Amino acid sequence: MSQGFNTRAVHAGQEPDATTGAVVPPLYQTSTFAQDGIGKLRNGYEYGRGTNPTRDSLQEQLAALEGGAHGFSFASGLAAEDALIRALLAPGDHIVMGNDVYGGTYRLINRVLSAWGITNAAVDMADFDGVAAAVSAGGAGGKTRMVWVETPSNPMMKITDIAAVATIARDAGALLVVDNTFASPYLQNPLALGADVVVHSTTKYIGGHSDASGGAIVLNDDAMAEKIGFVQFAVGAVSAPMEAWLTTRGLKTLGVRMDRHSQNAQQIAEWLQGRPEVERVLYPGLPDHPGHDLAARQMKQFGGMISVQFKGSAALGGEAAARRVAESTRVFTLAESLGGIESLMNYPSEMTHASVKGTELAVPENLVRLSVGIEDVEDLIGDLDQALNTL
Repeated sequence: MSQGFNTRAVHAGQEPDATTGAVVPPLYQTSTFAQDGIGKLRNGYEYGRGTNPTRDSLQEQLAALEGGAHGFSFASGLAAEDALIRALLAPGDHIVMGNDVYGGTYRLINRVLSAWGITNAAVDMADFDGVAAAVSAGGAGGKTRMVWVETPSNPMMKITDIAAVATIARDAGALLVVDNTFASPYLQNPLALGADVVVHSTTKYIGGHSDASGGAIVLNDDAMAEKIGFVQFAVGAVSAPMEAWLTTRGLKTLGVRMDRHSQNAQQIAEWLQGRPEVERVLYPGLPDHPGHDLAARQMKQFGGMISVQFKGSAALGGEAAARRVAESTRVFTLAESLGGIESLMNYPSEMTHASVKGTELAVPENLVRLSVGIEDVEDLIGDLDQALNTL
């Protein structure tokens, strides 16, 4: 019988301990495993870089929630992305990515992997003709092997039609990778919409408590999974047992947390629209967001992330106003990252997206990004109110 999301979140990969009956599987904080003889392994466990029961539990849980056959857990989201590209591409291959991807992803592909011979093009994923043209053109002498999408995107909150871009990629013989970090598996399942691979920074909503870094890859294809598993083992950027255990614990409450994140963010976005200091509120739950209808079709709710552009006041321009607000909140904490139970304020131009300054991916300097937590929404609105009143 098919189980619902929250049931899978609580029980997938979480069988009670066979020895003691412990309802919560124990943390296997070990780097190696005793063998019963040379080559005689107990349940296949040999060395922590290769396998660990705690990481295995998390990987089963991740696959179950994304509707995939294979899940892989890494030390960070970028470690997962790097392993994915190195496993499935080769020097000379070409990646087409959205012109609004996370700055760290762009840096990895454009600066680190370019030395390995990977070329790239950044395009507007809403322009299907432009995407198709970029995919068909390929790189300098290479062929497009991968299309990379974030939806909602970080931090411009653009929504990409996953099914439509999947068709473009498939027709060109390329793989579609979707970064599902902002939406989480609770709100969106890219594999069901035609994506070949899903990636996550599990540091964010999946872990949910700002206490463990990690990344994930989920997919269905057995041959690709074998290649990714080899790179995971051979290169070794795996999630440590403690981080895997903490991520598993957080994942069990993902559904109830995302409900609250989404409810709070919707109310805050609507409140921000009425403020005279605000130029634009970027949140797909607002009817005037250009991706609202699409998000309503391919997402369960609209998530906890809001970006805000300021027009400022008589005394301050938009950039100065954004900086002032970012440094004036008391409940929202000025910090990088997102997706935790606590609300965070970020100034992307100088923080999370500093690596793309001066490029076509540069973030507007009058923009702040809010990661709306699960606090009482009245307190969050009150905090924003007092911060905006400093302008």
